[in-house]
Amino acid sequence: MDLRAVLRVALRALARNKMRTVLTMLGIIIGVGAVICTVAIGEGASNQVQESLRNLGDNLVFVAAGDVNQHGVHMGSAATKTLTLGDAKAMQQQIPLISKVSPGVGAAAQVVYANQNWFTRIRGASPEYLDIRRWPVESGSAFTQHDVDSSADVCLLGQTVVENLFAPNEDPVGKMIRVQNLPFRVIGVLSSKGQSPFGQDEDDTLIMPFTTVQKKIAGIDWLQFVMCSATSQSSIYPAEQQIRGLLRERHRLRPDEDDDFIIRSPTDLAQAQEQSGRIMTLLLASIASVSLLVGGIGIMNIMLVSVTERTREIGVRMAVGATEEDVQMQFLSEALVLSSLGGAAGVVLGVAGSMVVSSMLHWPTTIPPESILTAVVFSAAVGIFFGYYPARKAARLDPIEALRYE
Repeated sequence: MDLRAVLRVALRALARNKMRTVLTMLGIIIGVGAVICTVAIGEGASNQVQESLRNLGDNLVFVAAGDVNQHGVHMGSAATKTLTLGDAKAMQQQIPLISKVSPGVGAAAQVVYANQNWFTRIRGASPEYLDIRRWPVESGSAFTQHDVDSSADVCLLGQTVVENLFAPNEDPVGKMIRVQNLPFRVIGVLSSKGQSPFGQDEDDTLIMPFTTVQKKIAGIDWLQFVMCSATSQSSIYPAEQQIRGLLRERHRLRPDEDDDFIIRSPTDLAQAQEQSGRIMTLLLASIASVSLLVGGIGIMNIMLVSVTERTREIGVRMAVGATEEDVQMQFLSEALVLSSLGGAAGVVLGVAGSMVVSSMLHWPTTIPPESILTAVVFSAAVGIFFGYYPARKAARLDPIEALRYE
């Protein structure tokens, strides 16, 4: 039997009861649309987690000074003085999985310009820090290794600090500000980074050479942290293990002693968030797919009704030479057309729903092309699965009994 003729007859048969056909497709339409919409929301959330991870830094590995126990009293994190510039240089030279290293010191202070002031975080680092954090300078320039060596009184400002110290159209580059009553020249303004995954304002910061912070602000000669960049994302965990072994050896820690440093990577947090998001997406998609099954049952129900209504027509077809395979193919094609049209309409509904969710709730949504293909194929498979029994029942009708049916 000609396939085009089969499809033409199927469309003509479905068009006889337009309202019933639309209502039958509704279950498939809602199911496919809901699956695509939930997958789009879940994929968008996953991409946002990955973007947050990239925003934190280039395959970031964070090493911080750890806790120290003095006579049974834990002094808290960053209390040890054992993390040194020599440790940072050793990481750079002895661990091939580490591509960049930036020694660091942190502080907080009141920053003053003219009649304005602002309390902000101060971060002392090396020039590699901006590359590790993927943080470009919007205007001006970054400090150099010479500035680090000479403990220069220069700094870079985050956007939040600029907004609170300077007039809207005023260029901060080249201006002098006071940090703890010491004058510093602004040599650059950092581009905006927004909020971190932990809710902190990344732009509320001031960055200067770590030697300057050590000698002129914090008054220390050790490091509070070392920020590293692994050669690749897959190298982060092995790099952490190598850093731990190196620092334990350099700090002469016995096997029974705890680390006097802390190693952290945002990868673990991001992976946990991504895994949680994927589980939620799978759960929502599974719930939404129930609509597809309900739609499939509706297709089976309508096709059984159609077989009963068209029993005499089936008898006439068989009487003029149609085989069981022809009759089965005819009803199976109707079920397939019904589910495929519903699937196509569901794709449109799912894409539109994703756009509405994104615009109204400001949630990021991403529709993977494979999810559309999977939804359409699954809807067609539902039509074939639930349409097979009615088609088989129609094909097995006795032509004589069918012709007598009133």
